[in-house]
Amino acid sequence: MKAILALEDGTWFEGESFTGPGDSGGEVIFNTGMTGYQEIITDPSYIGQMVCMTYPLIGNYGVNPEDVESSKVQAAALIVKECCKEPSNWRSTESLPDYLSRHNVMGIEGIDTRALTSHIRKNGAMRGMMSTNEPNPDKLVSKAKKLPHMEGLNLAEQAGCTEPYAWTNDGPIPARLDRGKYKWPGQGPKVLVIDYGVKWNILRLLKKEDLEILVVPASFSYEQVCRINPDGVFLTNGPGDPAAMTRSIENISKLTEKFPIAGICLGNQLLGLALGGKSFKLKFGHHGANHPVKDLVTGKIEISAQNHGFCVNIDHLDFLEQTHINLNDGTLEGFRHKSKPILAVQHHPEASSGPHDSRYFFSRFKNIIAKQT
Repeated sequence: MKAILALEDGTWFEGESFTGPGDSGGEVIFNTGMTGYQEIITDPSYIGQMVCMTYPLIGNYGVNPEDVESSKVQAAALIVKECCKEPSNWRSTESLPDYLSRHNVMGIEGIDTRALTSHIRKNGAMRGMMSTNEPNPDKLVSKAKKLPHMEGLNLAEQAGCTEPYAWTNDGPIPARLDRGKYKWPGQGPKVLVIDYGVKWNILRLLKKEDLEILVVPASFSYEQVCRINPDGVFLTNGPGDPAAMTRSIENISKLTEKFPIAGICLGNQLLGLALGGKSFKLKFGHHGANHPVKDLVTGKIEISAQNHGFCVNIDHLDFLEQTHINLNDGTLEGFRHKSKPILAVQHHPEASSGPHDSRYFFSRFKNIIAKQT
């Protein structure tokens, strides 16, 4: 079925839908991962984005219930050179086309993904429309121009949970708060996770550190956190513009005075803003599983998984120490407070999918909690 992808600058590509008829729109970005497409499309950080995979063949190992990062497909659409319709892998329970169709998410193939990626690298991420129903590219370009810009969008509250839940070795279970307080079931350090669109592997790895995990919505206030009184607070990844999340920034600013705090990706940006930093949008973002990062604490080079379109600048804050730097463009990849139990990274140490070089971040967080209790 013929499908057209049109970008806001007038550029358009013709391909075929492998998920049936439909329309979709969003910010078009590219991801350099060779594998991990299932984790990518179920990552809530991709809400509002259509993902172009740079590797030419996607879907060859199918889809399974274990390799998901949330309860549904989160990306607005998937763009590939070629989609494998008949996967071959002993873990596969479903093909990628069937999986996307079941979640009502469009997939398009036959696009020159090298040309699309090159165009985005040169001109920056931009809004796009995909359709099997509208054959006129100019009309799709007009629709793309009417889509909201990612800058200024607060998407985290729709990406995260709406009710608190505990994370166990068997996954999420509902959590009951009694008059705002919570009865922690275990004896490990108690961590409250503020959910801006968390990847489940973050929760899996926090649990692997023998931490007790309570996940709460992004709208959870400073006063509500204080009533629960955790040993530490964790700020998750998520979609959208961190600068638009003024209520969250205000809450986090108060939390930094009372609790040990760690953040990943959007959590890193929000924490940086709460401490006085400034955020900005990257030209085409960092999306993939092969980005080199230097740990300035140990001097080691790590290969990291990344997924962000915004970054934070803390150069003017002398009470913060930069701990990680991106070796591709020199942007901030991590920081810590010089006198408070606060640390954060921009990349994804849970790396699902991706390399495991940065997983020590979770034990570092556990250690700063231990020093305070």
